[in-house]
Amino acid sequence: MKNRAVFLDRDGVINIDKEYVYKKEDFVFMPDVFDTLRYLQSKGYLLFIVTNQSGIARGYYTENDFLSLSKYMLEEFSSNGVTITKLYYCPHAPEANCECRKPNPKMLFDAQKEFDIDMSASWLIGDKTSDIEAGLRAGVGNLIYMGEGECEKAHKIKSLKEVTKFIL
Repeated sequence: MKNRAVFLDRDGVINIDKEYVYKKEDFVFMPDVFDTLRYLQSKGYLLFIVTNQSGIARGYYTENDFLSLSKYMLEEFSSNGVTITKLYYCPHAPEANCECRKPNPKMLFDAQKEFDIDMSASWLIGDKTSDIEAGLRAGVGNLIYMGEGECEKAHKIKSLKEVTKFIL
């Protein structure tokens, strides 16, 4: 039997989006993130982070800065009983037209191949339409949108706590 996954964007879903967050002191977890992810884990989902990090290509911070912050974030998840199966990131700027930057689905396909994921039985939670578009292109069966405005292609929620209404 294939694995089911929940793909999570980072900024705006896992942490408060303060634009180009790369310092631990600027990283603030979203309310209910630990409880919600523990719930998803208890339902048998593998958890993945898929994040665009154009600040690396733009020179706002280094890849090592990003990796250092990611290490801190993953340690915080672990100490709160949450296992992130893998973090995927795109370090390129939008103008690079790379395959990995969302809305392109490469990060999702990489996870699918590496962890034998049933995309139709999986979920993606994002706060930008590019997140939702990546999920659609990858064949993710269930999409949740936490961003501003409407997104007709996804369930709209205001907080992570609401995820439990959809993912039973």
